[in-house]
Order: sequence, then structure tokens, then C-alpha cells
Amino acid sequence: MALTLIGYRFSIYTRIVRLVLAEKRLRATLVEVDPFRPPLPADFLALNPFGRVPVLQHGPFTVFETAVICRYLDEALPGPVLQPEDARDRARMAQVVAIADADGYRPMVRQVFAHRVFRPAEGQVPDQATIAQGLAAAGQVLGVLDGIAQEGRVLGPDRITLADLHLAPMFAAFVQAPEGADLLADHVGLSEWWGRIRGRASLRDTDLGLPG
Repeated sequence: MALTLIGYRFSIYTRIVRLVLAEKRLRATLVEVDPFRPPLPADFLALNPFGRVPVLQHGPFTVFETAVICRYLDEALPGPVLQPEDARDRARMAQVVAIADADGYRPMVRQVFAHRVFRPAEGQVPDQATIAQGLAAAGQVLGVLDGIAQEGRVLGPDRITLADLHLAPMFAAFVQAPEGADLLADHVGLSEWWGRIRGRASLRDTDLGLPG
């Protein structure tokens, strides 16, 4: 059955799914929907009434929410396995994904990256107070993730999991801000992880670029 990924070219979450597809060596047809330009198409809202991307269609089956899409791709389709077998390792993987979504995405991407990098690329003026707020919140997130990386259950050198692929696009955005790169450098475990993951072909091939 054919795979169709409905997403937005600059979406961190669409990139997460694209990374999983790349690491699983799967192909999908990409359909562009910009969720920031209402009104959204009625046929898209019929697939996800919340109006968010990405959405995955696998034949007649439709699923949204990025973490769920990624688990489905890993469990339902062939390719390298991206989830640990050990229950504690899987729990830590799920914890990293949850931390990224609940605590990391907003400060790292919507505040620091969006205002320091993305908005200027669009010709807009960044909000310095928003950047400062994002950096303050991101510091705690990086500290927690650094401890997980140093623990070694996930974010380690031995294998790629959904935790790596969920975090990587957020960090790829965050470190484009000089302040983000400086903050990451203060965390040894995470810096070593980023030094490994940033060179993967899947990350290079899904580079989002910037407007303009």
C-alpha cells in the first residue's frame, strides 16, 4: 500500500516523520499543506480536524500525531528497527519524545529559532524578550536531556532510535541561533550526541532550509 505524508516544508514535525521514513528506507508521496495559512482545505481537515501537520495515509488508513505516526511506521513496515526491545530503554525513549514535545519544542523552536533565525529570513524583526525567555526555558530542557544522554540507554552511539529522530530536527533548528549553539556546548553528553547525529545522511537529506 502506498504511503502519503501530508505536511509543511518548514515543519519540524513533518521533518521528524521524514527522518523516520529515511532511516526505514521507505518512500512516501509528499503533499504540501501550510497550516499557518487559513482557511485550510476541507479535505485536509477531514483527515485531521485539529488542522495540524503531519498526517500519514497508508492505503485506507490515516493517522496523525507525530509520535504515533513514527511508532506506526516502525512497527507496521519493514526496515531497520528504531525502538529498543528492553522495556526500560523503550521507556526512556518515550520519555525523551515526551520531553521534546511538552518542554523542548516551544522554547527551542518557536521562541529561539523562530525569532533569531526564521523571522529575520522572512524580513521580520525578532523579539529579543521572546528569545531570552526561550533560552531560559531551554536550559532546563537541555540539562535533563544531557543526563539522559550520559545515562546511555538512548541518545548513545550504539543505535538510532525514535528518540534521536524526534530530537534531531529541533536541535538542528536551535543551534542555528548562536545562543542556542553556545548553550548546547555547555552540555557534554548532548554535545557528543549532536556531533554524531548531525552528520547522518537522513538529516542532511531532509534539511528544511529557510524562506527566501
